[in-house]
Amino acid sequence: MKKIILAIVMVLVSFQIQAQVKTPAPSPKCTLEQKVGLTDVTVEYSRPSMKGRTVFGDLVPYGKLWRTGANQNSMITFSDDVLINGQTLKKGKYAIFVTPKVDMWEVVFYTDTDNWGTPENWNEKNVALSTNVDTKILTAPVESFTIGINNLDNNYAHLEFSWEKTYVALKFEVPTQKTAMASIEKALAGPTAGDYFSSAQYFYQSNGDLNKALEYINKALDLNKEKPFWYTRQKSLIQAKLGDKKGAIETAKISMEAAKTAKNDDYVKMNSDSIAEWSKK
Repeated sequence: MKKIILAIVMVLVSFQIQAQVKTPAPSPKCTLEQKVGLTDVTVEYSRPSMKGRTVFGDLVPYGKLWRTGANQNSMITFSDDVLINGQTLKKGKYAIFVTPKVDMWEVVFYTDTDNWGTPENWNEKNVALSTNVDTKILTAPVESFTIGINNLDNNYAHLEFSWEKTYVALKFEVPTQKTAMASIEKALAGPTAGDYFSSAQYFYQSNGDLNKALEYINKALDLNKEKPFWYTRQKSLIQAKLGDKKGAIETAKISMEAAKTAKNDDYVKMNSDSIAEWSKK
């Protein structure tokens, strides 16, 4: 019996030792983050190496779909819509697949990113964008497969692939001017009703300047024609905290009626309870 227990212990110890062994990955994972103009671009991929092998036309056959790296799908994420060769690629995350040829690559952005290697069943509906790009010959070989984002400009950059003596650069355009103008116009237009409401709510909840909170909630109500019941509810709370119970009750009544119209029972009850509480004092 002791021999059996000893044997089991030795096996368990062996498994634990094996589980602790760490070795370098043959194709290390790489994550690249780059801001192009005002657009965030992230690339995640694994980097196989030549190791004396012929890559294109052998290890990576011409005319056959390739995962663009090793292991799990190579993936790219855009925070904004981008333009590639006149086609719009919606913001989001995509797997990158290519079909290499001697003088040209077909590059595909594929919506299904949950693949190990190429998809078992290719679905054209998952092709968000497909385009062709010419290849160039490098003067010096690149040992490890590399994806880069270079030639940065406020309005564009190049998604680059290089391995062995093959180099491919795919230009993509970003909506920097559109995004910047929208930001400028919003800033010049001044704070919105929502901005004033959030500010008033912050001052109230953090025991800050209640007079400033009342000023902001009034501005929020002035800017919002619908006078939302949660706005007037917040105003009543600020008034009560300032000691203006009479004003708080009147405002709470307005909020309660609006909440009844919206069929929001929670706010009806909250206002009713507050009115009852403030009426006692």
